[in-house]
Amino acid sequence: MNIPLQSPSELLVKRAAPEERLALYRMLELYQHDLSDIWDQDLDLHGEYGYHLDRYWQDSRCHPYVFLVDGHYAGFALVDPRVRIPGDDFWMDQFFVLKKYRRAGAGRAAASRVFALHPGRWQVGQMPDNHAAQAFWRSTIRAFSNGRYEETRITSGWWQGVVQRFASDAQR
Repeated sequence: MNIPLQSPSELLVKRAAPEERLALYRMLELYQHDLSDIWDQDLDLHGEYGYHLDRYWQDSRCHPYVFLVDGHYAGFALVDPRVRIPGDDFWMDQFFVLKKYRRAGAGRAAASRVFALHPGRWQVGQMPDNHAAQAFWRSTIRAFSNGRYEETRITSGWWQGVVQRFASDAQR
């Protein structure tokens, strides 16, 4: 059952506080499970996929966000400067919306708010086989950028996939 947002104001996007690290980590586990059919990784000895989150609170260039709807966690975004194509400012490292809030407007609203928080040149990438994510990001970025974005496919190197590049600024 998807929970439609009655109004975008129901959604809160905020920088994750250090005490929210565990909640964010647990949502990352759900995210990695959702991708387990296309992202080749295994559980560790503790039954976790694991993810190194500490840098998001240690490096001022990294930005952890959580999304809440009516005070309940609805997802997260991790933003950092490690772009895949040189010359831009921000990389959407990870982005996740709980199934309950998908197809209800929460993802598009959250992504747009995160983009607006960081004016500059953005890159958002998806794994080659994640066609649902590619469709979501094309639609979301097209709406945010008024259709002014470019898409590139990276086919060699340590990261491969589809990347959308666009600007987030007052002149959008």
